[in-house]
Amino acid sequence: MNKRSILGAGFALSLLFSPFHEALAADSATTGDLRKIDNVAHRGATGYAPENTLAAFDKGVEMKSDYIEIDVQRSKDGELVVIHDTTVDRTTNGTGYIKDLTFEQLRQLDAGSWKGAQFTGEKIPSFSEILDRYRGKTGILIELKAPELYPGIEEQVTQELTQRNLDRPNNGKIIIQSFNFESMKKMNTLLPNVPIGVLTSSKAHTAPEALKEFSAYADYFNPSYGIVTKELVAEVHGLGMKISSWTVRSQEAADFLIEMGVDAIITDYPDYVDPRN
Repeated sequence: MNKRSILGAGFALSLLFSPFHEALAADSATTGDLRKIDNVAHRGATGYAPENTLAAFDKGVEMKSDYIEIDVQRSKDGELVVIHDTTVDRTTNGTGYIKDLTFEQLRQLDAGSWKGAQFTGEKIPSFSEILDRYRGKTGILIELKAPELYPGIEEQVTQELTQRNLDRPNNGKIIIQSFNFESMKKMNTLLPNVPIGVLTSSKAHTAPEALKEFSAYADYFNPSYGIVTKELVAEVHGLGMKISSWTVRSQEAADFLIEMGVDAIITDYPDYVDPRN
């Protein structure tokens, strides 16, 4: 059985036993069938708590998201950390590049008060902390952020997952994605049983030849919602991939993607995707 068949079987089982199996309907008025759309909390539920902090991830779990999405980079002394920008300037009270700061220096920063006084003291989490806190509670969509800055980060992520037996997820609840396609080719080789996603906001990457190339190593094609069409969704599905789209920050955007028939919606507001939150 090839990788995509194994993953498809795992996905089917996850739907069968998911507590959210009565989620959003697609074309239910005409077919009567329910189609599951995964609800992915973007950097956690960042509409309600500071991005990439435990507060945001806890909120995503509380809101019954199917996945939390995290961004992984590496400190000066080699610790994998969860933060989006390559600098700490925007989301903490510090300055400087992630790669130039030690883990201890990063942990001393306040990553929450910019979002509100109630979040003062939120820390930049480590990758291992996120895996240990949330595995088994929710899926984890891992984005390698600017992996070209961190030689060997793919092997390091692989080691962290393998140590926790997360290199063979039987329910598709670990996914790895990046804008760096070469990095994802490498991850596909290192972790052949883990779903791989490619991120893009470029229409050039929706060309048939590009999509076919992605399908050779990726299980997800994850575009910005501005380039999503029903035709694109059909092409992606026709190549055996799923499609997750980002970043939803309005009810209108969520409704649009639901209408387009995507497989997952990456959102700052999980309640826009599943109104029962």
